[in-house]
Amino acid sequence: MSLTVHTEQRGDVVVVSVAGELDMATAPQLQDQITDLLDKGRNRLVFDLADVSFCDSTGLSVFVRAKNSCDESGGVVRLAAPQRGVLRILEVSGLVEVLQTYPTVDQAVAGDSTPASS
Repeated sequence: MSLTVHTEQRGDVVVVSVAGELDMATAPQLQDQITDLLDKGRNRLVFDLADVSFCDSTGLSVFVRAKNSCDESGGVVRLAAPQRGVLRILEVSGLVEVLQTYPTVDQAVAGDSTPASS
């Protein structure tokens, strides 16, 4: 399965909509997009995961690297609307505690809701 990535500017936040399977074969595509955004000074990122059907450890590492890079530059990374299976992977890995995760994109952009895991 392929991965598609689209970006949308919402104020000072870039919403990165990801669709498909995020795994060893497709993670580099998302990483390239993130690197491009960071190179342009975009360090407030919301990843819309509503259409991500699968995410393995390679995909999770992309989000962790993005968070680390954004943290270093005073930005933020938030995850939004993960499907049940992806949310479970985040919970089991402990990353739901590290990566702010929200039930909707709008809540993640605003940054003012109860995380999805609560």
